[in-house]
Amino acid sequence: MGMTITEKILAAHAGKSGVEPGELINCRLDGVLGNDITTPVAINEFKKLNIN
Repeated sequence: MGMTITEKILAAHAGKSGVEPGELINCRLDGVLGNDITTPVAINEFKKLNIN
């Protein structure tokens, strides 16, 4: 069976030919979406870890 559009995008950004449901991958992000409550906390924690 073919991949969904989400699987195709994630596979492309992970540099893989395909991905499977439940698989853990590392991929490059074009952007992220967050809310007003938890995003500032997460950003501060990433800054502490020097994660860009």
